[in-house]
Amino acid sequence: MAFITADERPLAVTLARLSYTNPFLPERIECERTALGDDFVPAGPVWSVQADRAVQNPNVARLGERAGALATRLHDSLARGAAPSDADRLLYEDVVLYFLYSRYETDFLQLILHADGGSRVGFYEKFAADCGHFFRSRQDPAHLFACLFQVRRAFHHIFWNIIGGSMSMARLRAVVWQSIFTHDMRRYRRTLYAQMGDITTLVVGPSGTGKELVARAIGLSRYIPFDAKTQRFAADFRDLFHPLNLSALSPTLIESELFGHRRGAYTGALQDRAGWLEVCEPLGTVFLDEIGDVDVGIQVKLLRVLQTRTFQRLGDTKTLVFRGKIMAATNRDLAHEIAAGRFREDFYYRLCSDLITTPPLEEQLRESPDELPNLLRFIARRVVGDDESRAIADEALVWIDRHLGRTYRWPGNVRELEQCVRNVLIRGEYRPQVARHANATDELAAAITAGTLTADELLGRYCTLVYAQTGSYQETARRLGIDRRTVKSKVDPELLRAYGGS
Repeated sequence: MAFITADERPLAVTLARLSYTNPFLPERIECERTALGDDFVPAGPVWSVQADRAVQNPNVARLGERAGALATRLHDSLARGAAPSDADRLLYEDVVLYFLYSRYETDFLQLILHADGGSRVGFYEKFAADCGHFFRSRQDPAHLFACLFQVRRAFHHIFWNIIGGSMSMARLRAVVWQSIFTHDMRRYRRTLYAQMGDITTLVVGPSGTGKELVARAIGLSRYIPFDAKTQRFAADFRDLFHPLNLSALSPTLIESELFGHRRGAYTGALQDRAGWLEVCEPLGTVFLDEIGDVDVGIQVKLLRVLQTRTFQRLGDTKTLVFRGKIMAATNRDLAHEIAAGRFREDFYYRLCSDLITTPPLEEQLRESPDELPNLLRFIARRVVGDDESRAIADEALVWIDRHLGRTYRWPGNVRELEQCVRNVLIRGEYRPQVARHANATDELAAAITAGTLTADELLGRYCTLVYAQTGSYQETARRLGIDRRTVKSKVDPELLRAYGGS
């Protein structure tokens, strides 16, 4: 008795591939086409959010139905006494795995959107019964349940937050997926799920390109064990991501926020305090935004954390252990910073074991010019909700076409595009800051040449200009060789907007 027929095998092989294929690469779409044949519905070369679609990918439901029917037929073949080869048994298990994910995908989504992370998961018993039915004792239901929930969670956070139909954005989503599961999901499910917290991820790219969204998607998508006895997950994923913007803090406060301090460690330290490295759970992630701005002394201490997983509170000698994951981001050219002596090379190589680069909006629109209306609709929906989103997006697109043109470079990237939508919503127009910035800097240069500024006025304008470029009092003070408090007192908020700052 044949376990699997010649007609069934092509579908089984394709479903097995789909179980482990990166969903954000074009090969996913090709697998769908192969599996569905004439029933395949074209939906674009990559899987990405389309703001005008209620169903993002109509092929998913069809694939789930076919996987369920095939899994049932193969199970019945086993029950009738068929003896599959080892390769065919693995093929069967992959088909069942795809079917189980499809069957419980909506339940997992409800956990992501609505459930209390510490509550009992009611549908686990049904899932475990399905595992027993199809796998008998060959799979650990609790681990498989945790893995499938992680897959659904990762897809949700990547798909709905890293937006864009261009190939550069498809590649970015695919790279983020690999940062979570590696390029080999079989190996990840076997062993690596428990070790990925030891790998540090560095996200680089221009300001406004979504580096924190990338970090958040990874941090919220880590593996969380499931306890079959209590029917609860070990943690709530919502509590496991801890972002810290380093450029907004002085060096002492950075150390206090990261490492904690003992009472009296510095002026104002009135009581003992645990830092984020101590508070972070073993399944959690500490995200260090603007890592390129930190002092070399702090880099040394963070290097020790990455090398030994140990640290000490300020003013204390007790050694503590960091058990979570470190992620970092910067818009700086770290190679340039290393050459200038402002960033340690050994620290960089500890940070970049997993490196992700976010593409500028200009690159995305150059690859896919027709993507702009979709991005505007998605942003408008996030800003005003469903009811008015299409009208606002259309108004923004008309303004862009009439006043900026489709070749506008969007120096502020997606963040600027969002501000364009908000400006059009409020004032019916969007006037980019770059022109004002050019005028303001030209005026400063002319005033310096004419010698019409007092020393105090010159310092104030120069501090404001450099602060507009860096967005950091600390970095401005370092560049100008003056005290941070002096910079803060000299920055002119009105002039700052003219220089393109905020």
